Amino acid sequence: MKISYYPDTDSLYIDLSEQPSVESREVSEGIVLDYDAEGRLTGIDIDNASKKVNLKTLTLNKLPSDGQIFAA
Repeated sequence: MKISYYPDTDSLYIDLSEQPSVESREVSEGIVLDYDAEGRLTGIDIDNASKKVNLKTLTLNKLPSDGQIFAA
């Protein structure tokens, strides 16, 4: 999983899978879910992210012990 923030467009993308998305559905104003060919969720796009989520804090809770965290 990868989380990317794009300040020029104030959008946040949560990439859940390495599979390419083939379908996108807006489920709420400015919230788009991306799906792969099998219908599995691959990503979440949040427009106007600074108005919808707290971008200053990220809490990771109970990740598997073999997980890796990278800061960009």
